[in-house]
Amino acid sequence: MVALCLCGWMAAGAQQQQKVVSELRILDTQTGETTTIKEFSYLIEAPNWTPDGKWLVYNSGGKLYKLSPENPGEPEQINTGFATRCNNDHVISADGRQIAISHGTKEDRQSRVYTFPFEGGTPRLITPMAPSYLHGWSPDGKELAYCAARNGNFDVYVIPVEGGEERRLTTAEGLDDGPEYSPDGQYIWFNSVRTGLMQVWRMRVDGSEQTQMTFDENRNSWFPHVSPDGKQVIFIAYRKGDLEPGQHLANKNVELRLMPAAGGEPKTVVKLFGGQGTINVNSWAPDSRRLAFVSYRLVE
Repeated sequence: MVALCLCGWMAAGAQQQQKVVSELRILDTQTGETTTIKEFSYLIEAPNWTPDGKWLVYNSGGKLYKLSPENPGEPEQINTGFATRCNNDHVISADGRQIAISHGTKEDRQSRVYTFPFEGGTPRLITPMAPSYLHGWSPDGKELAYCAARNGNFDVYVIPVEGGEERRLTTAEGLDDGPEYSPDGQYIWFNSVRTGLMQVWRMRVDGSEQTQMTFDENRNSWFPHVSPDGKQVIFIAYRKGDLEPGQHLANKNVELRLMPAAGGEPKTVVKLFGGQGTINVNSWAPDSRRLAFVSYRLVE
């Protein structure tokens, strides 16, 4: 299942085998216009927009960096201590004071979840069990949501942010991934293959009322991200037949699709070459209008 999900530092390593140019871009969801704010001659992935709007945080080469979206000069590395195998599953707390990461531990190279101060510091282990791939932080700051493999099946779990006993929320056969809280703290959005193709789902934070939100017969839909005002959801979609429903691969023709959070027909807002690394984490700007993402170009 790990090979299908391609979460974690292994996915980035696979993509780095092919030389890529990464384009850090911003989408205006009202006009549909996109702007490339910086180009990199190497792989970067998964921008987060900080709650104060001052920074974009992304991962590259196992480390985290921050960059101003308004005046993108040289990126600043964030001190992650011993965690130098960070993957594209990193989340910033609602108050902007902490970062949670997934890091492949040195001993067994399995992904586990850690937290540390936004200004940098020594990471604190939250999920002793592995593999665990972070995706969500509750708005009240009390809980983390992640995809984890336990007994051979990938499901959605939550755990107190201080650590403790994890709680399983999904039990369907196949991959459940990408759990992320709605801004009001009432729902967790995620993606699941339980009906065949990968689709967007939503459930209450206690795991009840698991509800399918997309019904696309021609696309596999991944990683729903809710806008800060709670009104819109952006997700990434692969064409049916380009990969297996449980795969989230790099270097594919993909689409960013936008839908109302209350439900309704999604629309494609950007077509691009990307996939793994494009929009793994929530990258909405605080204004709920702009969105950061990464597209790629293969080079010889």
